[in-house]
Amino acid sequence: MNPVNTAATPDELRKKPTFVKQDGFYVELRRRVDDYFVTTGLPQRDCPKMYLKTAVFLTTLVASYVLLVFFATTWWQAFPLTIVLGLTIAGIGFNVMHDGGHQAYSSRPWVNKLMAMTVDPLGGSSYLWHWKHAVMHHTYVNITGHDADIDLGMLGRISPHQKRYWFHRWQHFYLWPLYGFLSVAWHFYSDFHELFVGKIGGNRFPRPRGWELALFVFGKVFFFTMAFVIPLQRHSILEVALAYLTASFVLGISLSIVFQLAHAVEDADFPMPQLDSGQVDNTWATHQVETTVDFGRQSRLLSWMVGGLNFQIEHHLFPRISHIHYPALSQIVESTCREYGVKYTAHDTFWQGLVSHYRWLRGMGIAPEVA
Repeated sequence: MNPVNTAATPDELRKKPTFVKQDGFYVELRRRVDDYFVTTGLPQRDCPKMYLKTAVFLTTLVASYVLLVFFATTWWQAFPLTIVLGLTIAGIGFNVMHDGGHQAYSSRPWVNKLMAMTVDPLGGSSYLWHWKHAVMHHTYVNITGHDADIDLGMLGRISPHQKRYWFHRWQHFYLWPLYGFLSVAWHFYSDFHELFVGKIGGNRFPRPRGWELALFVFGKVFFFTMAFVIPLQRHSILEVALAYLTASFVLGISLSIVFQLAHAVEDADFPMPQLDSGQVDNTWATHQVETTVDFGRQSRLLSWMVGGLNFQIEHHLFPRISHIHYPALSQIVESTCREYGVKYTAHDTFWQGLVSHYRWLRGMGIAPEVA
C-alpha cells in the first residue's frame, strides 16, 4: 500500500492523479486478447447472446410490472412480484445499461446510447452514471478523494485513508441494510443534489444541458409516474409504498453488494498518489488489476445475472468488450498477470467474497487512518 502524507488538504488530494507509463504487461495482454478474437472469429460487441439477454430482461420487466399493478390482489401475489421486479431492474442495470454505457454493447454508437438510456426510465440517470462510474471510478479505482464509488460519506468507512468515526466500529452490522436504500437515495435525493451542486463525491463535472437535461427530467417524470401515479389508481398508498420499498431494497442490495465484493475486500489495494507529484506508483493497467477482485467465476448463473461483473478485473481492463467474453478472457488475463508478477486475486465463490467484505468493513471500523 502506498504511503500518503496526511498533511494533504482535500483540494490537494483531488488533483487528478497520474500513472506510471505503460509497460510490457499491458502491451502483451492486449496482444493476447486481440489474438483471441482473431483466432475465434468472435465479435467483441454485437453478440447474439447479449441481444437475447436484453429481450429476456425487458420482457420480464414488463410482465412483472403489469402483473403487480393490474392483477395482484393479495400480499402473497404482490410480494414475489416485487422481488422479481427489483432483481430484473438490477439485471437490466448490470447487463443492458452497463454494457451500453461502456460502449461494449454494440459497435454502433446510437445502439450503445439507447441501451445506456434504459436506466433513465427506471429511476437513474445515464448522464450522472457516466461521470460517476465510467469516468471517475474506472479511471481512479479505490483512490480516496477521486473514486466517488467508495465514498459513503460519514455513514461508512471503506478506505483506510478515510476519516474514522466512533460509530464505524459497528459498520459491519449496520451498513448491510443501508445498502438496500441506495436506489431510494438515487430516486429522491442523490441525483437531484449532484445535478444542483455540479459535484459528484466532491469532484466537479459538467452539468447536463439541452438533450441530456431533457432526458434527465423525462426519466424522473416517467419513473415517478410508473412507480407511484399509476399504481395509486388501483391500490392504497400503503400498498404502493410497501411495493416500492421492497423492490427498491432488493435493487439497492443487489447493486451495492456486487460493487463491494469487487473493490471493498481484503485483497484489494487502496493506493494514494504521491503528494509532491500526484503520481500513483503503478501503471494504469496494474492499478486496475490490483485494486479489483473477481469472485464466483465458476457460477454461470451468477455471471449471467450480474452481467459478468464477477469478472471485474477483466471488465476494468477491457470495458469496451462485451461481458459475454469475460469468462474466456479471464484465463488470458490471469496467466499474463502471473507471468508479469502482477497480483491477480479471485475469490472462488460469491460467499467468500461476502465474508471478505464483512471482514474489511469490520477492520476499517477500528483501524486508524493510514499515515
